[in-house]
Amino acid sequence: MPRTIDQGFQDFHKKIKPFKTESQAVINHRASIHSRLKSSFGVNRFFRTGSMGNGTNVSGYSDTDYFAGIPTSNLKDNSLLTLRQIKEDMQARFPSTTNIHIDNPAVVIPFGTAPSETTEIIPVDFVRTENGYNVYDIPDSNGGWMKSSPLAHNAYVSEHNKRLGYELKPLIRFIKAWKFYNNVPVSSFYLEMRTAKYASTETSILYSIDIRKVFKHLHDVQLARMDTPAGIVGSVTACKSDANYADALSKLSTALSRANKAREAEEAGKISDAFYWWNLLFNDQFPSYYL
Repeated sequence: MPRTIDQGFQDFHKKIKPFKTESQAVINHRASIHSRLKSSFGVNRFFRTGSMGNGTNVSGYSDTDYFAGIPTSNLKDNSLLTLRQIKEDMQARFPSTTNIHIDNPAVVIPFGTAPSETTEIIPVDFVRTENGYNVYDIPDSNGGWMKSSPLAHNAYVSEHNKRLGYELKPLIRFIKAWKFYNNVPVSSFYLEMRTAKYASTETSILYSIDIRKVFKHLHDVQLARMDTPAGIVGSVTACKSDANYADALSKLSTALSRANKAREAEEAGKISDAFYWWNLLFNDQFPSYYL
């Protein structure tokens, strides 16, 4: 029998929301990394952050990010040198793991084949507490350091998620799923912050409407740099290079066109056509019109 659009999105969210507990391998890797960093760099804080830490990760695609708090005396003024030291130390600790590399602001350790087993280590230096949230220095892309406060960002998203009947985090997941399924070279954190900022002025969420509106918002601002909505630390960029920026804008334009067509079909009562356009937008990953 046919599905409604709402049923389609509910089923899609079940597909992209991770539901398995952490594998023992992931738990063992985390313990090994923490132990090594504590021995080599005096790590005094080690906690999960990013989309997995905030409950906006996408099944099969989101990796695991950790903030590794390192005493200032054990950090280099040039953050790239610190990243290089950590990379070399992780290579020595995990000699059979290939392609350990730097992807600013992190050292990436690709354990296994599943993205959820890929671990990113971000060296940080505690700076201060502001409005109840810890603020850290993390590497920027130019060898310097920039401010970050992940718990402040998470609290901002969670506040509006609760206010909107817990519909914001699924909305963020849908936007990230578009990124992953279409290989869009845009920051997941940027998409999360832009989507949360958009939703901060909404009174309710209806996915077929709000996904289109998020794409329109992203297109209207042309993926411009934005101030973090939590208001504690600086700004965030969408892409790491001009080439990525051009590619992301092109794919965003296509996504907006397809979302518009999906909404037009739904408003005209052509539900099967709407499913067709949503499936096209999500690169053949959206549920079928028929159960």
